[in-house]
Amino acid sequence: MNRNLSTSLCSVLHFLVDGLCLCSLYLASGGANHSNIISIFMTYNLLAFATQPFTGIIADKINKKHWMLLQSVVLLLGATVASSMASISGGSTALFALTAVTAGVGNSLFHVWGGKQTALKTSNDIRALGVFVSTGAFGLSIGYIFCSWALLYTFIILIASVSIIYLLNDDEKSIATTPDDSKTQKTSMVIIIISLLALFVMLRSLFGELFSTGNTEKNTLTVLLTGGLAMAGKMSGGFIAKLTGNVKAFIITALAAVVCMILKNYSPILALSGLFLINCTMPITLFWANKTLPGREGLAFGSLAAALMPGYLLSLI
Repeated sequence: MNRNLSTSLCSVLHFLVDGLCLCSLYLASGGANHSNIISIFMTYNLLAFATQPFTGIIADKINKKHWMLLQSVVLLLGATVASSMASISGGSTALFALTAVTAGVGNSLFHVWGGKQTALKTSNDIRALGVFVSTGAFGLSIGYIFCSWALLYTFIILIASVSIIYLLNDDEKSIATTPDDSKTQKTSMVIIIISLLALFVMLRSLFGELFSTGNTEKNTLTVLLTGGLAMAGKMSGGFIAKLTGNVKAFIITALAAVVCMILKNYSPILALSGLFLINCTMPITLFWANKTLPGREGLAFGSLAAALMPGYLLSLI
């Protein structure tokens, strides 16, 4: 499959999958009490993100990698059905929990599949990585703002349709591994690099949440704006890095984001600017993780995704 078509389809699916997951959870939570909503949403987040190192290992090991996409679609369909049944039953907690479990695992499977596909199809092109990771943020915004049964069913139909288009146009045998230029790296060095990247991702997650929940009122415009800026930052980061160099782009955007964090209480513009800048680093860290773990792009993607959770939890304190 053409690398641009693969990246485009994976990116569209990322938008749709994240949008469906959030939409299904909100629709299923209608009759639940506050404590159940918090615990079940947390269950979803843990399954969607903390399990990605494990689903990433599976993605690296299996030969027929597109089975992960098919399993993800089946689970997301299950989340759609469970959400519908929860509403019909008047807000069943068990069906709400089932929605979270199926959506969370389906989300985890999709992300490592899509991350690995994008890395392999484009030979770890940092621009493609940025495009793929970017669309989920805006999908979350759309799923939250326009949450409805019509949107949920539209999402699942489009997910199935785009997945079929991908499978019909792709020959798994054409997938080549990313260049292995780190065969001499010791295991200890690999662990240190991945740990440092994960630590930065955790801090980036914390910064992103603090920028998003700054001194701006949460309404339709601000939710769409924050989602759009996060998407624009991730997408732009790959192109900026390609133009200026990875290290220079990383240092400049990270330091500028720190300045915005220090001054964010003085102006919402600084908070929004910081949100854009901190997200510019995302394709760079993913690129470095893939280079550190050649042939194990699923584990690389999953490890960094799991590191998002501690940062998110710290932001709640």
